[in-house]
Amino acid sequence: MTATAPAPAPGTRTARTYKPYASPLWRRVLLNREAAVIALLLIVIAVATAVVPNFDSPLTTTYLLRDVAPILLIALPMTLIIITEEIDLSVASIVGLTSVITGILTQAGWPLPVAAITAILVGTVCGVINGALITAVGLPSLAVTIGTLALFRGIAVGLLGTTAVTDFPEFWTDLAKDNIPGTPIPGIMIPFVVLAIAFAVLLHFTPFGRSLYAIGLNKEAAAFSGVDVGRAKFLLFVLSGTVSGFAGVYFTLLYGSARGDNATGMELAVIAAVLLGGVSIFGGRGALHGVIAGVLLIGILGSALRLAGVTSDIINIITGVLLVLSVVSSSLLAWLRRRRISAIGKKKGRSAAAPPSS
Repeated sequence: MTATAPAPAPGTRTARTYKPYASPLWRRVLLNREAAVIALLLIVIAVATAVVPNFDSPLTTTYLLRDVAPILLIALPMTLIIITEEIDLSVASIVGLTSVITGILTQAGWPLPVAAITAILVGTVCGVINGALITAVGLPSLAVTIGTLALFRGIAVGLLGTTAVTDFPEFWTDLAKDNIPGTPIPGIMIPFVVLAIAFAVLLHFTPFGRSLYAIGLNKEAAAFSGVDVGRAKFLLFVLSGTVSGFAGVYFTLLYGSARGDNATGMELAVIAAVLLGGVSIFGGRGALHGVIAGVLLIGILGSALRLAGVTSDIINIITGVLLVLSVVSSSLLAWLRRRRISAIGKKKGRSAAAPPSS
């Protein structure tokens, strides 16, 4: 008879291995979606630097970071929202509406800081409307934010029509365009880094952040464990409206123009970057560093292709292909993981059922 492992003594605890930490540290750090996106980002930078003329110039870096700054900002709350298996399609319309509010109030003689704060508060109110309809009324976020996308954009266009406000104080437009002294990095990166650190701490190092993952995995189980699901989602949509309002003010000053159609289509770029950065569209998975890498990957790829003479239509096709591949790969990896776990379970079951050899 073969020897069997002795049973644990009464009162002793057997060691438990949690699945997320069953692999070695190097594998958990390097073999994941976020690391793959960062590696792809570095490859694209290296290839573009070697092949595309003027890609490595300081001016290219400046314009690239200016252009992606609104997407980087909005991607922060969008990451948290998608982790909870929700979505906000109204962010670009909030950018347009707050841009119009900034322009109208400045044109009416308001000091620009007061006009900007008012516009950000309008963005917050937009987030409150989204959050209330989703959490208090119980409507699906996809339907709600499709509706408010049209509502907020309609208000913006209705306030200004086809006209634009372009008369802004030069001090503030220059401030939006200025770089950090001695570098090609725009000054907007300073508030972005502050917000990114705040959102990273909130998501990855607080009970509230852990509750967001729990909601995305199973909101019923999260509610039974004591998580206030409605309150958490409401706060996320308010944050999304506020950050989108701030992005709208920056967008207006950067381009020196307040128009009702500002940032049209930006919501697709934000969602594409978030999903490309490793956040699961089905909720419960994602990390901010992957999302930031995803935004930069799309921005750098688009910038390199434009410098290489590729048309915007082709760039949009490439971005769309990346988005589809990111969603498909996420689903494929999840399916393969389930198959592997199922196979391991069946193998253990056969081993347990096999009679001991003599």
